[in-house]
Amino acid sequence: MTLSVCVYCGSRFGDDPAFERVARQLGTSLGARRGQLVYGGGRVGLMGAVADASLAAGARVVGVIPQALMDREVGHPGLSELHVVQTMHERKQLMAERADAFVALPGGIGTLEELYEVWSWQQLGYHDKPVALLNVDGYYDELLAFMRTGHRRGFVSDAQHGALIVDDDVERLLERLAAAAAKATAPDDYSRI
Repeated sequence: MTLSVCVYCGSRFGDDPAFERVARQLGTSLGARRGQLVYGGGRVGLMGAVADASLAAGARVVGVIPQALMDREVGHPGLSELHVVQTMHERKQLMAERADAFVALPGGIGTLEELYEVWSWQQLGYHDKPVALLNVDGYYDELLAFMRTGHRRGFVSDAQHGALIVDDDVERLLERLAAAAAKATAPDDYSRI
């Protein structure tokens, strides 16, 4: 199975060189596996780093970007496919449709919003694709602690809590995603969203 991974990540590099290094490692690993990257279509920050590394390693790269961001000249010109859409909702839906799995690298509020959206869509039965965090240098440790609190306090079910795949190693994470994606059986139904 050729894995198509939707990656959510920052349009900035952050304060730790490990963030960019791991973004590039993920892109290189996708290429080595003849995989496909689906992402937000940008050429800046970690988004640009994972896209450039994926392309350099021979991966197919699909970007989806709203016209408003394209107009700001942040769209990546060298992708295998670049879809320019009108709304953020169209962007997120098309990215989800084109992916077999979802991974969040370090990022800000947009990354978190995208992660939680596909995780909640999974919980609601719109898809059964794996959702993961690549926890680079403990970036998501505090978020994970918060989610444990939500679980302990009764707001996050055992199934929801256990559904999120968390790893700090790129190769191991991709192996886990490929195994989980191979088990996914439910047809996507984003039409109800």
